[in-house]
Amino acid sequence: MIQRIQTVWLFLAALCAAFTFQFAFYSGNVTEADNKIVYKQLVASSDFLLLIFTAGLIAGCIILIFLYKTRRQQFWITIVAAGLSIINLIIYFSKIKKFINGTMSLGAVLAFFIPVFLLLATRGIWKDEKLVKSLDRLR
Repeated sequence: MIQRIQTVWLFLAALCAAFTFQFAFYSGNVTEADNKIVYKQLVASSDFLLLIFTAGLIAGCIILIFLYKTRRQQFWITIVAAGLSIINLIIYFSKIKKFINGTMSLGAVLAFFIPVFLLLATRGIWKDEKLVKSLDRLR
């Protein structure tokens, strides 16, 4: 059944990950090689590693939506995706160190919502699995 609550959480996680390509996580001044100070924004597409991890999160969340028939597999892959999103946040914070000064942007909130939505989806999948097991006992 695709109309479960975890489908909504997975879709929202994919949507937030997609929006991190558009909205900046952090914006501020960076010193370039010729000692020139330039204003830059840190978005998901500004670094190759961020690009790969964020694109993987989007693809993984969309694929997870359609794994509703294999709840165990969906559960474990969702946990892996949540770990991947936390690693993605760690990479974001390591890239912030290159900035001289700046501020967090809207994309930071979106990036923080991704693991929350994935953990909520994991909780929904777990509840469905418990429900199916309890119904199997009654048969």
